[in-house]
Amino acid sequence: MKNNLFVLLLVALGLPAAAQATGPLSASLGNVKLTFALNAARQPTYAVAYGKKPVVNASRLGIAFEGGAGFDGPLVLTGSEVKNVDETWEPVWGEVKSIRNHYQQLTVHLRQPAAPGRRLDVVFRVFADGVGFRYEFPRQLALGNFVVSDELTEFALPADHQAFWIPGDYDTNEYLYTKSRLSAVDNSQQVKSSSDIAVRVAPDAQAVATPLMLKADDGLYLNIHEAAQVDYPAMQLHVDGASHRLTARLVPNAVGSKAFLHAPSRTPWRTLIVSDNAPDILASKLILNLNEPSKIKDTSWIKPMKFVGVWWEMQIGRTDWKYAESADTLDAKGQLIPTGRHGANTANVKRYIDFAAAHHIAGVLVEGWNVGWEDWFGNWKENVFDFVTPYPDFNVQQISDYAKSKGVQMIMHNETSGSATNYEQHLDTAYQFMNKYGYPAVKTGYVGRIIPRGEHHDGQWMSNHFVRVAEMAAKHRVAVDMHEAVRPTGLARTYPNWMASEAGRGNEYNAFSIGNPPEHETIMPFTRLMGGPMDYTPGIFKLQGYSANPARRVQTTLAKQLALYVTLYSPLQMAADLPENYAQHLDAFQFIQDVPVDWDDTRILAAEPGDYITTVRKAKGKDEWYLGSITDENARQQPVKLSFLPPGRRYEAIVYADAPDADWQKNPAAYQITRQVVTSKSVLLLKLAPGGGAAVSFKPVAGR
Repeated sequence: MKNNLFVLLLVALGLPAAAQATGPLSASLGNVKLTFALNAARQPTYAVAYGKKPVVNASRLGIAFEGGAGFDGPLVLTGSEVKNVDETWEPVWGEVKSIRNHYQQLTVHLRQPAAPGRRLDVVFRVFADGVGFRYEFPRQLALGNFVVSDELTEFALPADHQAFWIPGDYDTNEYLYTKSRLSAVDNSQQVKSSSDIAVRVAPDAQAVATPLMLKADDGLYLNIHEAAQVDYPAMQLHVDGASHRLTARLVPNAVGSKAFLHAPSRTPWRTLIVSDNAPDILASKLILNLNEPSKIKDTSWIKPMKFVGVWWEMQIGRTDWKYAESADTLDAKGQLIPTGRHGANTANVKRYIDFAAAHHIAGVLVEGWNVGWEDWFGNWKENVFDFVTPYPDFNVQQISDYAKSKGVQMIMHNETSGSATNYEQHLDTAYQFMNKYGYPAVKTGYVGRIIPRGEHHDGQWMSNHFVRVAEMAAKHRVAVDMHEAVRPTGLARTYPNWMASEAGRGNEYNAFSIGNPPEHETIMPFTRLMGGPMDYTPGIFKLQGYSANPARRVQTTLAKQLALYVTLYSPLQMAADLPENYAQHLDAFQFIQDVPVDWDDTRILAAEPGDYITTVRKAKGKDEWYLGSITDENARQQPVKLSFLPPGRRYEAIVYADAPDADWQKNPAAYQITRQVVTSKSVLLLKLAPGGGAAVSFKPVAGR
């Protein structure tokens, strides 16, 4: 449908609003239909249906400006276009070898009569599994610099859905998920129960973070998030429990504004993924498809990898990040006096390098290697770290040479203590240092309040900072794993060296807090991982007795820790436990050694948020498949049809399963390993213990 010439003529003639078109306009693909219209007040609205079921009832759109005359008042519809796109593209790394990008696009042109000449486009893309839409501000004389005060996007849901949610915190996503009706959302209560994290929650007690996972009583599943969050704050959602209406809430900047923009510009995509089948939600590539293609021309240097590291031993208190008790603890020569508990020392790091080399693990991460850890946390100081000065007991050159001699690569760690300005001042120097010593990847951290003061982890300034870091890393051919960053929105397609993020409650919380309950890992793929890979740090084998606090324990079985390598995807995947703990279970560690981190195909065989997930993946460039199946606190039997295997081929299935008496509370380390020959016609019956799981490798039988 081309521009509506009739509407343009009416506008040109200055005819009254009642004489001008209001829609409706529509786009559809498969079961998904999008409808746009101006309501009686001439405000833009949209609605989404899945077959005959309403997904989102008529909901308001709009952007308010500081100073008024934004796109929140009566608007004029001046035209529209529809186009169809069907293409495929290959990710640099990922869960599948190729991705189909098939959608129908509706672009709606609007004008603000209160500010003649100001124009806004709303672009909708309708996929077979959902809808993405964003606001675009074309280049125009009437709109240069402007400040967004509010985004008026709404999601008017037809009923009081079951929701899986965390509070809309400006600075952290590291919460446990609450399962409740939308009408019961009250994050002030959730925050009170999360005493194990430093809470900086937004003042809106009914605000939740995205991705938000919803399930309707009629069996429809809906996920709300965003894609391509660049030069804009993160979107949270205010929940009106009475009307089931969700309204966008943008994270403010230091002066209370939401975004500073200049035309031409555009917002991130608002995304809705919908299906009557839960596995379809996890299989969706809608968010990735809404991101721009890679900005890195030569991506040959970007390599997925597994790694071990000096990290968990510090989390559980065996050693420490800091070298001295404090920065003021000096000897007569003015040198720091060591405590003897510093984990990142040369001898200890060599121990991890030896383990990695012996078990074909590509990398070793070391935290706490650089000066500054005595006075880094919560002090709001700008110049704590310089990112190039090691402690006296960490010999950078010797470690680099030793790792190289063993065929192992070192992974850098840059903790900023929240001082993004300091990190930006040192970025080029820090990445030159990585290049000098051959570091292919870096884990960054942003613990604490952000400097510049008043900015938030999820605000526009930091959103741009994270992109700047990814760009600098790409310039130096370094991959990035960002912790305490804004939750991902598919930008790994545009910056494929931005390989992982934390931005959620990972395995580390089992080391120093009340931990993660068994259902947690069955919720994360439907929420946090919808926007991109997570550095969850799985693979803990010593599940209890690792802490001075006897109440602390990892709330899974050992077999479930193996299964997480398949169900929680990351191209940078850590084997997080200590070498000595793995040495006691090398038969189980074989799965971690074997499982890839890059894939040609992924199938979600069974899933229900909060209950269970079974995922199988095909190794990149190999005729090997790997399966992970996990459950919540309930024991479960999971039948698995092996129809994903090529017909006529025989495979050896190595099953790493919970032992008959396994239980995450009573007997978490009990597992059994069995082998059998299978074909595409076979069926496995996996018996999952409470808090348990199973991992399976399928390798072709030689000569068959």
